[in-house]
Order: sequence, then C-alpha cells, then structure tokens
Amino acid sequence: MNEFTRETTVKKMSNSGKMPESNPPYIDREESRRKQDRMIAELRQIDSLLIAFSGGADSAYLAWAAHQALGKRALAVTALSASFSEHDREEAQRFAAAAGIRHECIRTEEFANPLYVANQADRCYHCKDELFDKMEALAGERGFAAIAYGINADDTHEFRPGHRAAAEHKVLAPLLAAGLRKNEIRALSREAGLMTWDRPAAACLSSRVAYGTAVTPELLARIERGENFIRELGFRQFRLRAHGELARVEIAPEELPRALDTEMTQRIAAELKQLGFTYVTLDLEGYRSGSLNASLKTK
Repeated sequence: MNEFTRETTVKKMSNSGKMPESNPPYIDREESRRKQDRMIAELRQIDSLLIAFSGGADSAYLAWAAHQALGKRALAVTALSASFSEHDREEAQRFAAAAGIRHECIRTEEFANPLYVANQADRCYHCKDELFDKMEALAGERGFAAIAYGINADDTHEFRPGHRAAAEHKVLAPLLAAGLRKNEIRALSREAGLMTWDRPAAACLSSRVAYGTAVTPELLARIERGENFIRELGFRQFRLRAHGELARVEIAPEELPRALDTEMTQRIAAELKQLGFTYVTLDLEGYRSGSLNASLKTK
C-alpha cells in the first residue's frame, strides 16, 4: 500500500501518543536527506498529481519534489480569491517560473459560503473544503490520479481545522508521511537552491480577522493594503490583525526595536488610520503564528 494513503495520513495526524518535539535545536542532515529520498521515491509511484500550492516554503518544496519525481505529470495549483493577497500570488508565480514547475491558478468561491464568512473557529475547514472540491473537479477533468498538500510534521502541534477537510477528501500529505519538519524543509529547500527556503511564514488574509467578525473582501482589501505598507517599510515577518476598529500589528521580535521607534510608530498608525481603523496598537509580544487562536482557549 502506498505510504500516502488516507489511513496513514489520518493516523499520523490523530496519533494520541507523544508527538516529537517541535522545532528541534539541530537537524540531522543525512536523516533529512533520507526522508527526502524516500518521499520522492513514493511520489514516483503515483501516476499523476495535483499539488495545492500557495507559494509558501512547504508547498513550494512539495511542488519541487513532485516535479523531481513526476516531471510534467505534476501540476501545482494556486487558488485565487479575496483571501489570497496579490503579493503571495506574485511570489507563487515567480517561484514556479524559476523552478520550471507546471503551474496554474484556479478560482475558489469560499465567500459564497455563509459558514466561511461567519469566521468561526472552523473557518479554515470550509476554505480547504472548497479548495479540495475545486481541485477534485480539475483532477477529474484532466485525469490526474491524486491531490496532495503541504502539511508537515510540526503542523500537527497546532490548531488547523483545514486538515479535517483534507482527510475527508482523501488528499495526500507527503511531507507529513515522510516525517519532515519545518526546519528540515527549509534546510532541504536551501540545498535544492529554492528561493523559498527562508520565506517568512505566510497565511491567508482571513487569518488576520478576529474570530466572530465576518470576513468580507472589503475588510481583507484593507488588511492587504496595510500589510503592503508595512512591507514597504522594510519589515519581513509581521501580521496586521483586525479586531473591529482596532488594528493590532505583530512584528517579529528581532524587528521590534525598529518598529518601536517613535517616528516609525507614527507612520504606521497614520497609514492604518487612513485605511479606516480607529485605533492602532503594536503587539509587544511580537509576531507569533496563530495568535488569534489564544481567544479560543479562554472560551
């Protein structure tokens, strides 16, 4: 049985035993390469493959690995909607062109689903469900044998309801099945010469909106413009979190001293207020992935 079957994926995702420590302090490079070799060998057993490709480090590495294994029988697919920024679209297209990977964009309609727009804790489930519906339709039209996405071994430590949709759609998880962690993926990407090896963590624009606040294309456009401004100021890892009238800016701890400069804070506040936010705050804890999930633990 192929290692990437649904049963294996679900077992690895739902294992109730002790999980390996996330972000280990070192990398066994030889073991990482063996994992990569085994994964590519398994990918070669698949007739053809669609890869859910956002342009981030994980999905870019998976798209590259699938290309190594299958060549033109692998197709990276990027979903376009109001939740996917123009910056991320450009980055995805730039990577695919540089790596020589087959790449196409499709439109998804998650905003037509009231359960997605309501922005409850399961929003990501409805997004991924729509994505995999569209990818299944594309696979049927083009004759692709399977679909894969880029969950890695560290992601099982986090709250990610989208993974349930992947299991329901029998989507393959090659990185998880190989036991590859985030830092291993970055190291292997660097060895392979992939431009995404040090790309800052990325997520859809809807992940910036506090749970319970409706996600709309108009709100996400404001957030995107605000993040574009912060990027133009030279910051690399950040988020603009929207809490109603309040814009909460998270910036990586190593970049915080520059962000806390009085002139810089005034520039950021002025721009975000022009975008319609009444209050602007700089989070003293800095950037951290999934910070809005903290509100779920108190309910």
